[in-house]
Amino acid sequence: MNDVNTPQTAPALAQEEQPQKVFEKKKTIIRANQIIWYIVGLVEVLLVFRFVMKILGASQSSSFTNIIYSITTPLTQPFTGILGVYTFGNSIFDWSTVIAGIVYLCVAWGLVYFFELIYPISTKDVEK
Repeated sequence: MNDVNTPQTAPALAQEEQPQKVFEKKKTIIRANQIIWYIVGLVEVLLVFRFVMKILGASQSSSFTNIIYSITTPLTQPFTGILGVYTFGNSIFDWSTVIAGIVYLCVAWGLVYFFELIYPISTKDVEK
């Protein structure tokens, strides 16, 4: 039996996030994706410089060559020895540089895809 004096409560409404919080999350994910692609782009450019200088037999007495090799050696070190290094005169075809570029590109793509799985963003969201 319903008591006439018993107050009725409205059913609980599904709680949604506030639009500003949703916007901030989407903005953070988009910014993270931009940062990832910027960093991987910078790494790829440095690896291309390294590869081209080695294949052309650039002089290691050059300051620019030393700087590029110094920066990129730690990036290619984990991949050294996977495949051989081919030498033709002064030119060196370094597979570790090629493999490093491919691996870093795949890792960046995987991170960006992972973020999109966690919090999908449509083109409509980006246009706002």
